[in-house]
Amino acid sequence: MALYDFAAERWLLDDVLDHAAALRRLIAESPALRAVLTNRTLDIAVSTKALEAVLTAQGFGWVIRNFVGVIARNRRLSRLADILDAVAAIAAARRGETVAEIASAQPLTDLQRIQIQARLAEAGYSKVTIQERVDAALLGGLVVRVGARLYDASLNSRLTRLHHAMKGAA
Repeated sequence: MALYDFAAERWLLDDVLDHAAALRRLIAESPALRAVLTNRTLDIAVSTKALEAVLTAQGFGWVIRNFVGVIARNRRLSRLADILDAVAAIAAARRGETVAEIASAQPLTDLQRIQIQARLAEAGYSKVTIQERVDAALLGGLVVRVGARLYDASLNSRLTRLHHAMKGAA
């Protein structure tokens, strides 16, 4: 990934990865920011200026601000969260960590993150990086993907299983 390599060459990798993770959390926690990122009717110049103002106000470094500007000019703002997830996955792979993708109906709290880390450690995943995303369609619970394994404890899937069980009983 270009961002990872750029930051590594300039010895800015730790700061850039921290800022990328912080931006990813900001996107997950801010419906207004997600609306700006996914709104394709906004003019690129307007959305770029808005994002630049938000990133500057939040204290993000010049590398991340310029990176987001490039993403905006290439009309890929709707994919920014996925791109940041890919950067985190590359960094985790190079550190020898496993990536756990977690989808939840609402943003996770710090306590929930710690509990998930502990459960994953119990399951044998000692070095785990968590990538979060919010999916309101889950209604509640979590969907966790670690490598090829999928753990679905969402309310939506439980209701679907109950629905199928009720159809079979009739």
